[in-house]
Amino acid sequence: MLRTQNAHLMVMILCTIAGSISAVADESINFDRDVRAILSDKCFYCHGPDQEHREADLRLDRQEDAKNVITAGDPEASEMILRILADDETIMPPADSKKALTEDEINILVRWVKEGAAWTDHWSFLRPEKKTHPTKRIEDTIDDFVKKNLPDHKLAERASKETLIRRATLDLTGLPPTPDEVDAFLEDTSTKAYEKLIDRLLRSPRYGQRMAIDWLDAARYGDTSVYHADGPRDMWAWRDAIVDAFNLNMPFDEFSINQLAGDLIPNASDQQKLLAGFNRNNGTTDEGGAIAEEYRV
Repeated sequence: MLRTQNAHLMVMILCTIAGSISAVADESINFDRDVRAILSDKCFYCHGPDQEHREADLRLDRQEDAKNVITAGDPEASEMILRILADDETIMPPADSKKALTEDEINILVRWVKEGAAWTDHWSFLRPEKKTHPTKRIEDTIDDFVKKNLPDHKLAERASKETLIRRATLDLTGLPPTPDEVDAFLEDTSTKAYEKLIDRLLRSPRYGQRMAIDWLDAARYGDTSVYHADGPRDMWAWRDAIVDAFNLNMPFDEFSINQLAGDLIPNASDQQKLLAGFNRNNGTTDEGGAIAEEYRV
């Protein structure tokens, strides 16, 4: 019986390899692109870093552990492949896990093992490599990539100066340019006209106001206490300190430290103390007693 079952599995493996090779014969399997996502989605819950849910003391998120069930270059000798192709209770992932592999995913895993089960670190841990390109202008480089990947794509015409100043002003200040600002930009025919526009916008106090919006939203800025009577409170000074920090181009590490503990810094300035208002900018209840679950939600 066991011999018959093994023979059946070998036939399935050979058919799987043949089908997957014919499907994408011109491209090798890339672990980080093709395999890691499958293992993460279908296998890591029971065979990953979470010790609480790990089964059979097997990890498939680490190469040294995965080697115990993978024989590089030989799917027929790989326990992992035999399990995913099984047609009985030994199949992996288990039938009741609701993580069944698709045919394409099975093909990819079998091909990956057949091609040597090459393992690479996640792209975020790899040193970036600069790609050489024959062109010198960054606009040409980007255009070349677009043309290569979208052969029928027609690039938009270069934006007019009226469009450029409108885009830049809205992006950096949140407001449209005034007619006088547009006229001044149109009259500037120098090659540095756009750079001068950006420098002017970055010097504008409106720049800090525009940039502060995202931070204030994320931190749930508000001049009321939120709960029950939603009574007033004064948080505008913290808001203004955020705006000033952006306009002063404060380094982000310094900005973050001041948000969390600016008042604890030795000889703290008024701005540092104000920025620590981040810790006070949360909903508070003003009644004598509170319902814990309501407060948590």
